[in-house]
Amino acid sequence: MRQNALVAAVWLVAIALAGYERAAAGVTLSTASRWIVDESGNRVKLACVNWPSHLEPMLAEGLGKQPVDAIARDVAAMGFNCVRLTWPTFMVTNASYSSLTVAQSFQRLNLTESLAGIRVNNPAVVDLKLIDAFKTVVSSLGASNVMVILDNHVSKPGWCCGNNDGNGFFGDAFFDPDVWVDGLTKMATIFSGVPNVVGMSLRNELRGPRQNTADWYKYMQRGAEAVHAANSRVVVILSGLSFDNDLAFLNSRQVSVSFAGKVAFEVHWYGFSNGQEWRAGNANQVCARIAASVARRALYLLDQGWPVFLSEFGVDNRGGNVNDNRYYGCVAAVAADLDLDWALWTLQGSYYLREGVLGLDEVYGVLDWAWCKPRNDTALSRLNALQRPFRGSHSPPLPPATTLY
Repeated sequence: MRQNALVAAVWLVAIALAGYERAAAGVTLSTASRWIVDESGNRVKLACVNWPSHLEPMLAEGLGKQPVDAIARDVAAMGFNCVRLTWPTFMVTNASYSSLTVAQSFQRLNLTESLAGIRVNNPAVVDLKLIDAFKTVVSSLGASNVMVILDNHVSKPGWCCGNNDGNGFFGDAFFDPDVWVDGLTKMATIFSGVPNVVGMSLRNELRGPRQNTADWYKYMQRGAEAVHAANSRVVVILSGLSFDNDLAFLNSRQVSVSFAGKVAFEVHWYGFSNGQEWRAGNANQVCARIAASVARRALYLLDQGWPVFLSEFGVDNRGGNVNDNRYYGCVAAVAADLDLDWALWTLQGSYYLREGVLGLDEVYGVLDWAWCKPRNDTALSRLNALQRPFRGSHSPPLPPATTLY
């Protein structure tokens, strides 16, 4: 069943991506005005999917369900050319976490069933330190020609995000700026010679009552400098405030760093961010209003010559969520019109452990609960239409028109 489903997925992608060749995973990226480009100045569109590795087990989700190489091949077969791979700061800065092997991490959480699955599907990672298992995932993605953006999602491992979870902003209980910079430096150094690691996102969804622009500039600029000093190959991606919904403050003052051609910004956009407005209102009117708001808060930076990466968006892939379905038509139209770089939330069909629930089903996952096949072929087909570049610096000729939804 798994093989037939993936053959179907590959066929869908082959149709949708006709004439479009993904960039090699070993490319070195930089920025040219609002575009991400390769060494020759050719547009490289990031068409990514998120793959979490930041929850309590600190292992990329799904390794108890399928071999890591098979998951990496599935990512490529579904048309994604990169993964936004999340990680927690403490995995490399706190000895009580960084010293653990995969087996020890799962044993301390009593995840016996998941560990048994990992022993079957990925026996080579069981006795590895967590960072070495993380490296294995990155390597597997590289072998499938998939680029990686390392995303510092939280400090203390766990589900993200809440205003008062201690991970939200500089100075929070688990968010010491010095420890954070140390973690960024360690990760940038570890992956400095890994060719498919093309970017590093400094922090996911800054938020909470402590957030302020003065500290944002102080620490985000410091973090950017630290990453670039340790690994000048990667594009450094900066997130905004208010759960990565607000970059409006940059309109009056830009970041100041010592390097050029390596800075991009990221924004998140979900249907639930506006409650049930999509379901309750006229979809065209709601789209016009909310899209204009996103433009004012973040996408205006494109016109100022900065790349903006839509690093999280997504829908309930079961298909019955009216609010999400109407939202998707809008976000897909904006992403196509502006030809945004993006990362779908999310790859995983299920979790080892999320918010105390074992084996929780992820309805936003592009894969099903068992990680065997796409959860929704129609949703995947719609997404394929956004995976190729439509325009930009030295872009390839446009392929035949495709319906987005």
